[in-house]
Amino acid sequence: MSEPTVSEWRRLVADPEHGPLPAILLALTFLTGVVDAVSILALGRVFVANMTGNVVFVGFALAGAAGFSLAASLSALAGFVVGALVGGRLVSRFPGRLALIRAAMTFELVVLAAALAVAAAAGPNIGDVSRDVAAAAAALAMGTQNSVVRGLKVPDLTTTVLTMTLTGIAADIRTAPRHVLVRRVLAVATMLVGAVVGALLVIHAHAAAGLGLAVGLLAVTLGAAMLPQRNVGWS
Repeated sequence: MSEPTVSEWRRLVADPEHGPLPAILLALTFLTGVVDAVSILALGRVFVANMTGNVVFVGFALAGAAGFSLAASLSALAGFVVGALVGGRLVSRFPGRLALIRAAMTFELVVLAAALAVAAAAGPNIGDVSRDVAAAAAALAMGTQNSVVRGLKVPDLTTTVLTMTLTGIAADIRTAPRHVLVRRVLAVATMLVGAVVGALLVIHAHAAAGLGLAVGLLAVTLGAAMLPQRNVGWS
């Protein structure tokens, strides 16, 4: 894959079919890496965005494997399902994609702020109840995000799952348009960097630091999405 041209980078913020949605979804992909790093390292070794991994963790906990919390895993699973239901309602209520992503991020911001408040109030040693509540709140936000992103229908940017993205990079490397490959590679890279940053914040500071970054990033992304759009034909 040769070096991307300026026009290909511009497609992330002004795509003919999707407007600025690719850039917004890449920011949410970074957010996913941060939040899952916090949940795995500080909230009971549980995924809140990747339910494939979380279902496996439930299985480990049921089998009695050390270090896996059944309560935390089930709390995250329940929160995610409720969030997906909320996202489905938002999709049906906001047919326009611009209004939909704004509404979804607003809801997600409130819920992640609640998870941050719980983690911050718990202090350096998060108890089981606070951990489960924070995990459920974070999963609620991620379930909403996942459901809404599914409704936006922007190819290669699910923001939470990379299995098919990685498959597409390898399988279509000779046939896919360059901007498609760039988008896929960026999706993998942004989640990886988000996970690294989230892990560093948990290891060297506290879970609240990682969630605080997630809340701040989401607020900035929402603010950018609220800016007037020159061409809203894609919406």
